[in-house]
Amino acid sequence: MCGGRGTRLDAPVEKPLVDICGRPMLDRVAAALRDSPVETVRAVTSPHTPNTRERAADLGLDPIEAPGDGYVSDLGFALDRVTRPVVTVVADLPLVAPEHVDAVVSAADGGAATACVPVELKRDLGASVDDALVFDHEGTAVCPTGLGVVGPATADSTADTDAETTAGTDSDTGSGTDTDTDSGTDTDTDSGTDTDTYPTMYLSTDTRLALNVNRPTDIALAEDRCE
Repeated sequence: MCGGRGTRLDAPVEKPLVDICGRPMLDRVAAALRDSPVETVRAVTSPHTPNTRERAADLGLDPIEAPGDGYVSDLGFALDRVTRPVVTVVADLPLVAPEHVDAVVSAADGGAATACVPVELKRDLGASVDDALVFDHEGTAVCPTGLGVVGPATADSTADTDAETTAGTDSDTGSGTDTDTDSGTDTDTDSGTDTDTYPTMYLSTDTRLALNVNRPTDIALAEDRCE
């Protein structure tokens, strides 16, 4: 998903094209997906990110041009145009690695899953936290990373609805990279919910998943840890 405005970052280029250690975030996320079991990687762009669309095409990502009405709306637009299950990941997660994708796909086990990290981990790192996305999981405050899986579409699935409405890490950007049969979303799940209805929680303490680049200070944090 890479079609949002990214207003909080206030960068001189479109948010997905911000360099982290000399490579645009879009390039980094696409490379991680391509080195994972994902079969086809696509980029969900919008009228807000024309340069990102060009870069995605150059990378062979076959862009899906969403309307740009917001993350949730654009995600739903994209999901209508791919085959599920799919993995989705936001473009502002530049340190995501193939093993992270493998882990969340394994957690989904053919259904839906969401990768989250403890809020305390993000605060300890000094990373930005979107309080609107924080929720409680078994007594721990967590927030989504922007990486997850949307399971197969069904005629009446709460999991599909939850996956489409709670995905993402930056509500003003809708940024990310999407994949065909391997793009997904990030969704929240509350303690005590029926796992047949809601996505499986994949909770990680890997600092690479805790660094979403939403503000200028996040760039330096990511660059300190990139390979």
